[in-house]
Amino acid sequence: MWKKRVIVVLALIQTGIFLLIGRLVQVQLVSTESFSEKHVNLIEESVKQRTQELMIDDGRGIFIDRSGKPLTKQYIPSLVLFPFLKTMKWPVEQVANILHISAHAIIDQLQKAKEPFTLTMDGHPFVLSEEQMQEINQLHIPGVFAVKKQYPLEKVYAPHLIGFTRADSSLLHSRYPERHLSPHTEVGVQGLQKAFDEFLIPEGETKLLYHVDATGGPLFGLDVKYSDPSNPFYPVSVKTTIDRDLQKIAETVVDEHHLKKGGIVLLDIPTNSVLAMVSRPDMDPSDPYKNHGAENQMVLPQIPGSVFKTVVAAAALEKGIVSSTTTFDCSKKIDGITPDRNHDYGTLGFEESFAVSCNNAFATLGKKLVEQEPDILETYAKKLGLYPLAGWQGDVYHEKDFKQFPEERKGTIWHDERDKRVPLAVAQTSIGQKDVRVSPLAVANMMATIARNGEARQVRAVSEILYKNGTTFFTFPQKPISEEQPISPHTAHRLQELLRKVVTDEKGTGRRFQSLPYAVAGKSGTAETGKKLANEELVNKWFAGYFPADAPKYALVVVELDCHSSRTVTNDIFFDLVQKIYEFDKQDKKSE
Repeated sequence: MWKKRVIVVLALIQTGIFLLIGRLVQVQLVSTESFSEKHVNLIEESVKQRTQELMIDDGRGIFIDRSGKPLTKQYIPSLVLFPFLKTMKWPVEQVANILHISAHAIIDQLQKAKEPFTLTMDGHPFVLSEEQMQEINQLHIPGVFAVKKQYPLEKVYAPHLIGFTRADSSLLHSRYPERHLSPHTEVGVQGLQKAFDEFLIPEGETKLLYHVDATGGPLFGLDVKYSDPSNPFYPVSVKTTIDRDLQKIAETVVDEHHLKKGGIVLLDIPTNSVLAMVSRPDMDPSDPYKNHGAENQMVLPQIPGSVFKTVVAAAALEKGIVSSTTTFDCSKKIDGITPDRNHDYGTLGFEESFAVSCNNAFATLGKKLVEQEPDILETYAKKLGLYPLAGWQGDVYHEKDFKQFPEERKGTIWHDERDKRVPLAVAQTSIGQKDVRVSPLAVANMMATIARNGEARQVRAVSEILYKNGTTFFTFPQKPISEEQPISPHTAHRLQELLRKVVTDEKGTGRRFQSLPYAVAGKSGTAETGKKLANEELVNKWFAGYFPADAPKYALVVVELDCHSSRTVTNDIFFDLVQKIYEFDKQDKKSE
């Protein structure tokens, strides 16, 4: 009996030894760079325990504006000091003289340090000049380095457009299964950070490090190592089309008017590129998804209301169903029968109907157009760059159908094709209600297309990807938005006149903008949302236009979503933004 027990015990011991050996083989030989479901890099973790290090650059690519100004991170010439300096004699006075500061300012920070650190002054990095960097590094003092260190910007510009990253080992592994990346590597999950993630993902960190013993003392002398990925071309810079100064102006104006939901899109008309984009609700960087803060309302389809009448006007002009003698009964609602007590404009011509945004005029035109050609509204929405998408897309190396705006969603005009045979449904669609949904980005693109005499292009937010040395890695060319035949120059010219009259007409819905220093052309829109708050209906309030009207440079859309019509700030924001952009341009010319 006792022999059986001994055999069982020995078998159990032997099994345990085999399991232990198997585990050691897995840890030491098999899964050294990706251990457990969390993909822990055991070699990396082991090195961390034996080193003190200071990261100079996390290796992820950066975003810059159209002039090269940083949008996410910046590089500041900094002085790095290692704590072992406390125990050795070194020429601190000489370093202090180069920096023009007292030696005590350096020694005080050094005495408190337990890890490598950068010298600060009033809580900010002490910024070195190029000469000071050279002089300090020429001293070759162990543990004293002048380097250009990466810092995140205190202010995040265009956060909804740029997007954000997060450490997500599962997403990282699924997106880049063949690459050996630390599980702590951040990946882009929203906006341009997501779209350009493959280009931005780090080759490795750049850091200063040295080996320590268990007490934190130097293990192999004072030889500090400089470690970098050894790839002279990375990290890359993604050159956006954003103008950082205009972006700052736009964000300030939006916040001054306390816009809760909605935003602005500002395009550069000659290049059809985004200069500024603001979306609200604002995003909390520590919890981006809270209160839908991560949603970029400017690339999501919204109910446009009367802004959509521009499409009907374009189709009506090209099909020749309106002329200078055409009149409309603007005392009636869109059924052409019921009196409109709130908006009784009497009988108006085509231009006046557009200026005051007469619903019955465009419901009448829409019904006539759709009866003749059922797909005509989709056709002209495409010709104007409004539908279905406006953002840049195309092939980028091996990636097919690459999209610069990954969150952009297609607009809609009809949900049910049978509605094209229902007069009331066609009338509602013609004034931008019912199922019509388009993004503010697309509306801005429509305004830019008209201002450019009908040439519709895709909207870019990024113009180039640059290697670390500043040479071009990839260029995103300007592209036509579709293969549709563009509207004729004559139609574009007539649309320009209509949009201008919205502002210049004494009853025009944009007459408030007559006093602006830039001549504005544009179209207002008030869309019923079907939502209510405090027993009052909520609307989407728009103004979309371009300026200067005689030499178009900017296309601007302002929209406030789900707001009370009587308390909207859309026109206030549009007015202030045009005024401040004018002042910006004036200042810019002075500085040239």
